[in-house]
Amino acid sequence: MTLPADRPTDNPATASDPVIEEYKRHVDRTLLRENLRKTPEERVLALMALQQLADEARRVGHALRS
Repeated sequence: MTLPADRPTDNPATASDPVIEEYKRHVDRTLLRENLRKTPEERVLALMALQQLADEARRVGHALRS
């Protein structure tokens, strides 16, 4: 039995949601692929470096407002 083309399937892996498809158009997949090439340890280290940058930016912003 085949389904009409306009009817979604029961399998969410193959079903195409127009909202999800629209969001996917605006995602830079190269950054995702780059991050997935890293080891878990490299990802944690990158996250820690990003957190340090955010903390420093917050500290400098606070100092400038004082």
